Amino acid sequence: MLSLNEYGFNSFFSEQVTENRYRPARVTAVHKERYEIICEHGNTHARLKTAVYFLGGIELFPTVGDFVLIQYNESGDSIIAKTLRRKTYFSRRDPTPGRDEQAVAANFDTVFIMQSLNFDFNAKRLERYATLAWQSGAQPVIILTKADLMESFDKQLMEAETAAPGVTVAAVSAKTGYGLALLSDYLKPGRTIVFLGSSGVGKSSLLNALYGEEAMEVSDIREDDSRGRHTTTRRQMVMLPCGAMIIDTPGMRELGMWDVSSGLGETFTDVEAYASRCRFSDCRHEFEPGCAVKAAIENGELPAARFKSYVKLKKEAKYSDNKSAALRERQHVHKAIARQNRQHKRRKMI
Repeated sequence: MLSLNEYGFNSFFSEQVTENRYRPARVTAVHKERYEIICEHGNTHARLKTAVYFLGGIELFPTVGDFVLIQYNESGDSIIAKTLRRKTYFSRRDPTPGRDEQAVAANFDTVFIMQSLNFDFNAKRLERYATLAWQSGAQPVIILTKADLMESFDKQLMEAETAAPGVTVAAVSAKTGYGLALLSDYLKPGRTIVFLGSSGVGKSSLLNALYGEEAMEVSDIREDDSRGRHTTTRRQMVMLPCGAMIIDTPGMRELGMWDVSSGLGETFTDVEAYASRCRFSDCRHEFEPGCAVKAAIENGELPAARFKSYVKLKKEAKYSDNKSAALRERQHVHKAIARQNRQHKRRKMI
């Protein structure tokens, strides 16, 4: 039988398995109402247990990378009965009414933040992606692709290192193989990497280069501006020959700034280091006396652009939280009104 340990199933997950009637599995792809999973019996398909996920509403809907408990069916679709607690995950606003967020990838160890060196490179976007990566609980690594199209990229490397202090930055080319050896430290057996980047940065090309053959379809990209359509059309996980797993998903560009307090702290260590020295703990860094942030900007120690990005992302995160809270409140009000209407109709019938 297949060992799920090869797919990252460790003590964190095994300790959550308390019932012998269920077997663990990992979600490798998500379709509309059907899941591809890997379990001790190999690759198979599964559907959600209606009473638990739809009627009970007590379980988190699984996503690619999740470990789940299943009732195995050798002659048809197995039944997913429980989603195990996640170590890391990315989420976006759920388009389904009544739900706040939707996980799009889970239980990854490393986030490859990808931008192309020719026209896609954007330091502000790197700050955003680094914040989301740190907040997920995983280790971010910045991958600058299409190095073969550039004569020099020292400037971009320096800007990337400034945008995400302490994060490893690597320039690579999926076409020539340049820099791919630098990624070997992250591509270990049982480890999971998720790709985070916009359309046209070369995610599918990098996956194919790491796989050694075409594991993912590659769409035509205009090399003069790096633009093209999304190749990935469904969330899925691919096992590399080296034993590492790659999660690629089309939903990454829609990730929202939810509660990213720890992510902001990791990405903007320079800003928060100065903020901790302000005279007042609730300093807004505007007109307050003894503001260390303002002083650092004035004497050139802290770039004003860095602080501006920090404030912008913090405001966006607060807006997302407030919007989510307002949505939940409206849903509660609508449910209360519907309940009152039902009770009123019953009384009239009596």
